[in-house]
Amino acid sequence: MHEQNVAILKGLVAVAWSDGDFAESEQQALDGLLAAFGASDDEAKDLRDYAKVPRKLEDIPLKELSADDRRMLFSHAVLLTWVDGSQHVKEKEFLDELAKHLRLTDAERTTIETSSSERAKKYLKLLD
Repeated sequence: MHEQNVAILKGLVAVAWSDGDFAESEQQALDGLLAAFGASDDEAKDLRDYAKVPRKLEDIPLKELSADDRRMLFSHAVLLTWVDGSQHVKEKEFLDELAKHLRLTDAERTTIETSSSERAKKYLKLLD
């Protein structure tokens, strides 16, 4: 797996912990992304072990993320905040901080957050 994908996944682990709970639905989403990114068994184990410990913004390896990778991380982060059916207040606050941490412009952040939230809500309706 490419190191930028590992960095994105590590960032998503921080998002999953943002409300203080790494929920089962978030673990399942991480597993899906591990498969989508083509993680080997060892890489998947390493990421799952990494996710057992609460992570914060400072744990996101920014140096390994290009500008496009940062936007992709933010898009996935927004989707992940919806995976349990709703966005927790702490998750929304974390997204605010994440956008700043990733150095996204206000326009980038708004565009990504709007489109990713709409996509997440559409998928949630399909599960009903």
